[in-house]
Amino acid sequence: MMKIGYAYLKDKLNLRILDIRDESRIGSVNSVVDLPGGGMLAPKNMAPKEDDLIGHLLFALKHEGTKLQVLSEAMKHIPAVDMCKSITAAPSSAYLRKAGYLWETFNKADLDIGAPTAGGNYIDLYDEKKYITGPSEKVKKWRVNFNGLGSIAYNPEVRRTPEIDSYIKEKILDKTNEYLKTLDKESIDRALSWAYLSETEKSFEIEREVPSPTKAQAFVNLLRQAHEKTPLTEDYLSELQSATISNDFEKAASFRSEQNHLRKSGLRGANSVSYIPPPPDLCNELMTHFMEMANELPKERVDPIVAASVASFGFVYLHPYMDGNGRLSRFLFHHALCMSGNLEKGHLLPVSVAMKKNEQLYLQALESYSKPSRKLWDARWIGEGDFDFTFKGEESTYRYWDATPCVEFGFKMAKEALEIHIKNEVEFIAAFDHIWKKVEAEFDIKGSTLHILIASALQNNGEVSKNKRRKYEQEVPPGAFDLIQERATACLEKATWTPPQP
Repeated sequence: MMKIGYAYLKDKLNLRILDIRDESRIGSVNSVVDLPGGGMLAPKNMAPKEDDLIGHLLFALKHEGTKLQVLSEAMKHIPAVDMCKSITAAPSSAYLRKAGYLWETFNKADLDIGAPTAGGNYIDLYDEKKYITGPSEKVKKWRVNFNGLGSIAYNPEVRRTPEIDSYIKEKILDKTNEYLKTLDKESIDRALSWAYLSETEKSFEIEREVPSPTKAQAFVNLLRQAHEKTPLTEDYLSELQSATISNDFEKAASFRSEQNHLRKSGLRGANSVSYIPPPPDLCNELMTHFMEMANELPKERVDPIVAASVASFGFVYLHPYMDGNGRLSRFLFHHALCMSGNLEKGHLLPVSVAMKKNEQLYLQALESYSKPSRKLWDARWIGEGDFDFTFKGEESTYRYWDATPCVEFGFKMAKEALEIHIKNEVEFIAAFDHIWKKVEAEFDIKGSTLHILIASALQNNGEVSKNKRRKYEQEVPPGAFDLIQERATACLEKATWTPPQP
């Protein structure tokens, strides 16, 4: 079956971009039919002719949505005279107005057609029924609204999937604020102290690092500073980068000036290279557009978790530093939530705790873009960890990317951070306090010892282990061990939660 739309344009024009995931083809159908796994079938009488580039472009815009990665490259292959002829024949066509705007933008030239339309309403570049959209920027000549999440120079695209729509309706940040309001001040303070420390520890653990107490406290302080809503700049990000890494030689004063890459452990040579971010010059340009988006998007009507997800993953894909990008990307998730004003001052969703529990899902989300983009690079091993890299793709592969899997993952982690990890910790605190009061009323035990025994019992199915009994038998009466075990078992029998680490 012949490919049509975006898939046709990519193959016909030999575009050096990512593969089209949802291909459209001509099929034995009476009307356009969406396929369960993505893509669509169209009857032959509705499909563009094989060599009609503009016809395939218009079919794509009408039926397949707006994919700037393809459009930005395809427009360079369409002669101005052909585009002018099509627009002149149907000047009020919504899809031709979009095409005209995009042709001029990506060819950096004007079409000689005069006013493309005498009037009519402005049309959105991205259909709000199909995409999560951003603020509108009017393009007067074409009466088109650019309503992407970023800008025409850098724009992550998020398809409006049933999963994302469902998460948006849940209003996870509102639920977080409302839940914490039901607690007394001491419980809130203790739960948030755990959240900040655990968020720090798990963010380091994801990078296979164990922070020193000083480094851990520095990262906790950074997380708390996110509520100050400091705009992202190169200087500010570089300060954050320096504060989050342990190796003084890798601390940066600016974005990188050399090529970076990521490697998989256990592999050798070029096969070990798993992702190659944009070359330094392109990275520096795109970081300017990225920071504009990350600073403005949380303030708009876009769900804050969408803004947080595209900021976090967008940053790690650009990889503007030689080290510290992953940890900093997770900080930017919190930064976006705080910038939105929807998360009350001092509150935090421990998303890194959820990510550490779901590392395979985290990897899948990262690889939704990193894995296909790796195919556009040649990597040649030249010895001792050094490589020669050649980029075979187009800049548009880094400018316009499908962030849908990353946003779905971001929502899932935010929801789990609230409904499992924060609530678990609050219930753990309640159980801990209950046991403490019962034991303290009958026995005089040193506080630090009692803390260890209660916490270990709650994490050991209610049992005070033989090792713990033997270790503390000189300072804890046998009856106290039994009471701790009895109350811990009772608390766990009523619980629907898994006690987190204290």
